[in-house]
Amino acid sequence: MLRPIATDKAPPPFSAYSQATRVSGGDDLVFVSGQVGVGLDGKLATTVEGQHETAWTNLLAILASEGLGPADIAEVTAYITDAGDTALYRTVRDRMLAGAVPASTLLVITALAHPDWKVEIAAVARAARQP
Repeated sequence: MLRPIATDKAPPPFSAYSQATRVSGGDDLVFVSGQVGVGLDGKLATTVEGQHETAWTNLLAILASEGLGPADIAEVTAYITDAGDTALYRTVRDRMLAGAVPASTLLVITALAHPDWKVEIAAVARAARQP
């Protein structure tokens, strides 16, 4: 089970995410490697927004392959290469997470592993333990 944690003893989140998330109940954890804006066809999305959407689509597809969805995500770590894309990242994240508010960290970095990549998103999700 996931339970968002909120306390007034620390500053509130700056956008739609939780201060922390507690995972309980002996669940398994699924660690999704960083996903970028490259589609199944191997092509990089042609816009920055398209890269953000494709990265989330890839991440959610991996979770779906395990029977999981946005509500199962405990933590997201995202990297963007332009601070000016922060609002775009948040808008796409909020739409793709469909109301889920996992713990979240966003970092603005100089570059990703390929110079054309603008965003990379990794996640940890909880999955009910399988027998």
